[in-house]
Amino acid sequence: MKDFSKMDNLLKRFVEEGTNPGCAVAVMQGDELIYHGEAGYADIASERKVDVHSMFSQASTTKLFTYAILGMIYEEGKFLFSDPLYYYLPEWKNSRKYIMRPNGDIDTVPLEKPITIRDAVAMMCGLPYCMMPAVNPSTPTLAAMSRQMEELLKKGPSTIAEEVHAMAEVPVMFEPGSHWLYGFGSEITGVLVETFEEKPLREVFKDRLIDPLGLEDADTFVRPENKNRIVTNYAKKGPGKFEPTSYFLSAEPDSVPAGARPNLLISARDFAVFMQMLANGGTYKGKKFLGSGTVAMLHENQLGPVQLADFENDYLAGYGYGLGFRTLLTQKYGHNGHLGDFGWTGGTGIWVEADPVDKFAVAYMHNMSPNEELYHHHRVRAVINGIML
Repeated sequence: MKDFSKMDNLLKRFVEEGTNPGCAVAVMQGDELIYHGEAGYADIASERKVDVHSMFSQASTTKLFTYAILGMIYEEGKFLFSDPLYYYLPEWKNSRKYIMRPNGDIDTVPLEKPITIRDAVAMMCGLPYCMMPAVNPSTPTLAAMSRQMEELLKKGPSTIAEEVHAMAEVPVMFEPGSHWLYGFGSEITGVLVETFEEKPLREVFKDRLIDPLGLEDADTFVRPENKNRIVTNYAKKGPGKFEPTSYFLSAEPDSVPAGARPNLLISARDFAVFMQMLANGGTYKGKKFLGSGTVAMLHENQLGPVQLADFENDYLAGYGYGLGFRTLLTQKYGHNGHLGDFGWTGGTGIWVEADPVDKFAVAYMHNMSPNEELYHHHRVRAVINGIML
């Protein structure tokens, strides 16, 4: 038996020092939950505490489900990552890019090559995020995306398919594949999955992963039967001072179209199950979801020196980026895990990582903005790897 007392102490310290309102960690190995720790409140007002069933709003870690499912579809021979987007989304056939002329004028020109599925999945398609119109857009591309979003919002809540169709008219920021830019590639990937599966992405999540993996504390909607398990999102106003916020608030089924962008609500334990399947090379409890080569492909670094310069920051130091998953390339910046460890982060305070060497998986969660991810996640990472390795 491994001693997780250091992890217990860290979670307790987070809450006692007021760094977050409540948090949970789950560790899987050998298809078994070997540790679950929690501290603090899932809802401060009602004094409901975090427990093993607490469902946290995921934000960007939702996308890992999308990328894993895309890997399953790839294994069915339905596409190649080298395929142009327009093979499956015809509106993307005549994409253009912005350039700056020698006199300083901004112009648009045709792309040298079409945007491929790999460009979208690896975040190298040249489109930033634009979930809402930007007040002061920093680039011509973001300004154009904001205008498209304004038109969509006039009609009410939109589906991701409608957004992806609208953004096909926007010139991208750079030649696809030449730089890394976190953003709209995930929406494009989601709509590709919907196109191949012929159903909304949230239904694909349920059919491909949630039900087959037995994830009982996972959903993409707030429902009467799960409402008391969902963790409240908080805005941090100071040490130990938290106010409820609508930041990444999840929807009820009758409030948005079925094809709206899904935000996964899931417990640390259930997300660790998903990551353990990947740590195992695509198999969980004897059921094969993905081939081990496909899993390795998904987290193989796709970035060269130029793209790594776009990607790296203090939080991501030492990592590269694959087909939707970051992957550890070097330990020199202070990572005590194995090279090849892979996962991602959610903007509400989520950190998940799988170790393909010792085949274990970790999910840490809190729901807070700002999420103070570097402070929390790197400490959790250091403690867990010290215990497990």
